[in-house]
Order: sequence, then structure tokens, then C-alpha cells
Amino acid sequence: MRKQLRRRGNDAPDSPAALARLQEVAREQTERFGPYADQARVNAEQRLRQARCWTAPRLEVAAHRVEDTVAPRVADLLSLAAHRVEPNRARRGLIAARRNGRRVPRFVVFAGVAGAGALAVYGALKLRKAAQDAEWQENLDQAREQVRETREQLTTKAKEARDKVSRTAEEQASTDAPAEEESPRDFNGRVKR
Repeated sequence: MRKQLRRRGNDAPDSPAALARLQEVAREQTERFGPYADQARVNAEQRLRQARCWTAPRLEVAAHRVEDTVAPRVADLLSLAAHRVEPNRARRGLIAARRNGRRVPRFVVFAGVAGAGALAVYGALKLRKAAQDAEWQENLDQAREQVRETREQLTTKAKEARDKVSRTAEEQASTDAPAEEESPRDFNGRVKR
């Protein structure tokens, strides 16, 4: 048997009292779950940073593998396709090939387009890497300049400290020397001659 719930007149969701009660519950839940949300945000940031640190070297290795393995193969394939497509020395060009009744195979055309696309991607990757290398070199030069300046400052401070210590030692020696000349006795109590 189905029960029907009756709504009270003052408990309708549109009434101001119900809205106020819902707002109060929402505030309490916000206060209750706020620290958990902050902790979850911090954990998510840490996990994202860890994932990026894990992924970056693997992407770098994959890029080097593509440069070392795929690019030479594509170049060989393109040069082979060029030799196959090239007409006799007497007749050059696609028109001569068409007059002869031969058509350029689709595979060769697709291979050429794929090779050109691969070369474009390879070139874009090389340009991007060159830009990053230039930026890293600039940062390295700045770091070297800062190290050099710091070394110069430390050297200057060390010289100043050494000069100050030597001046203090000389002053101390000059003030101690007359005291020894005035006393007629040596340290062990003997009279000096």
C-alpha cells in the first residue's frame, strides 16, 4: 500500500522558514566539510605534480626514440619512393608518365604525403626543442652570472676580513711589545741581561 506524504503548510520548500533552515544546514555542512575539501585540493595538486614528474621523462624518451628510429625509416622510404617515381632521364615529369600509360601508384602518393607530414612534425618538434634549449641556455647564463657576482662579493668580504684581522693583530702586537720591554724580568722570573 502506498503512503502519501502530506506537506505541511509551513514546511513547503518555497517558504522562507524552509529556505532559512536549508541555508543553515548548508552553512553547517560547509564548515564541516571545508577542511576536507582543502585537504583534497592539496592532495590533488600533489598527485598532479607527481603525475607530471613521472610523465615528462617518458615523453622525452619517446621523442628521442621517434627521432632515432622512425625518422630514418621515413627518410629511406621517401628516397625509395622517389627512385620508383622518377621517370627515365629522357622523359621527366608526371605528364611523360601519363603519356606512357603508367600512373603513379597510390601507395607512393600516400607514402609521400605521410612522409611530408612526418617531416613537418619532426621539424616542429626540433624547432620547439631549439626554443627550449635557447631559453634554458639563457637561464644557465643568468645563473652563472649570479654565481660569478656572488663569488666576487665573497672574495671581497674575505679580503676585507683578512685585512681587518691582520690590522688588529698588528695593533695588538704593537701594544704588547712595549710592555715586554719595560719589565726587567722574563716570564719564568729571571732577570734579563
